[in-house]
Amino acid sequence: MSIGFTEIFLILVVILLLFGSKRIPELAKAMGRAAYEFKNAKETLKKEAQELSENAQKAAESEAKNELAASQTEVSSK
Repeated sequence: MSIGFTEIFLILVVILLLFGSKRIPELAKAMGRAAYEFKNAKETLKKEAQELSENAQKAAESEAKNELAASQTEVSSK
């Protein structure tokens, strides 16, 4: 199902009637700001998730090295 030219035109006419010609630029500006903030929040969440993943991986590697060193020390002391 696709939206044709007539449907888009009808939607624009309804918006024009509901909000008036003076309010449309204000609404478009507000929607643009909202889209910008959404993109910024999404990028921030991506970065934080990646940092958490990297930190968890480093912690797991460090713990594995510590366990290996402890087991080697235990074997050599016997």
